[in-house]
Amino acid sequence: MVPTFIGIITITFFLTKLRPDALTTASMGPDGMKESSGLDEFQQKMRTYYGLDQPMHVQYLRLWKNILTLNFSESRIDHRPVLAKIGEALPITLFFNLITVFLVYSISIPLGVYMAVHDNTRREKILTGILYVLYAMPASWVSLMVLKYFGSAEHLDMFPLGGLVSPYYQQLSSLGKFGDLLWHIALPIFVMVYGSFAFLSRYMKSSVLEALRSDYVRTARAKGLAGRTVIYVHALRNSLIPLVTLLGGLLPSLIGGSVILERIFSIPGMGKLAYDSFYANDDTVIIAVVSISSVLTMVGIFLSDIAYMLVDPRIRFGMEKKD
Repeated sequence: MVPTFIGIITITFFLTKLRPDALTTASMGPDGMKESSGLDEFQQKMRTYYGLDQPMHVQYLRLWKNILTLNFSESRIDHRPVLAKIGEALPITLFFNLITVFLVYSISIPLGVYMAVHDNTRREKILTGILYVLYAMPASWVSLMVLKYFGSAEHLDMFPLGGLVSPYYQQLSSLGKFGDLLWHIALPIFVMVYGSFAFLSRYMKSSVLEALRSDYVRTARAKGLAGRTVIYVHALRNSLIPLVTLLGGLLPSLIGGSVILERIFSIPGMGKLAYDSFYANDDTVIIAVVSISSVLTMVGIFLSDIAYMLVDPRIRFGMEKKD
């Protein structure tokens, strides 16, 4: 994990240095770049203030000092502390993604079991076709389509085009605030759910089918156990084991957010923060976001390996025999 993290940060650092003057130039705006006669002096002051005039190895070592002390300095666009900006965006991203994960797993797992039990039936084939179509539709295109047909005044105009709450949100009652929030998050949640929903249902079906064809399920059926008991006690428990490996990617996605969706729906989360920082060449925020995402990705993979070993005793026994 340590060499991987060092490699990610090193590559990100040198990529941000490909255009060393982009930020100091962009800070004045397009009109200021063309009309200001003191542009060179301004750039030099900015480079000195942020230490960009120092040798590359000095900047690199200072970067690692900031990472190890969790001191990511300030944003070079609005001069606000980087951790403060992340602290504002993180709860919003967590809110959306926790709801998404709950909906995806609570619907996909029962649906996957149903498709496995009714394999090769007409209903299963229809569901499979629908899931393939859902999985094939790009989220960015679906986002624009739902905004056009459900949020535009030209069509149904049922949902707002973006944001989390209405301007009059504070004047509403508690129930009204809850309804207003649901009204605003309905379209983003739908777009976040449908792709994962289609993928996980198909994944769950394959896992359950493999379990139903195993020897221990045949033995349980030969003993005369009820069909529901065989499916939901024996087969389902072992079918959930491969899903543990998918949990390794949940942690970074919960924190990182979706760059495209948050940008389209104007959601001020981590994804939109990352997009705006890359667009503005705000390398202090970029480094912070990449550092946090990298650590969470590796920790997620590590935890998924541990969880896999805990839920599947055969892995532990295999390791003990080798020892």
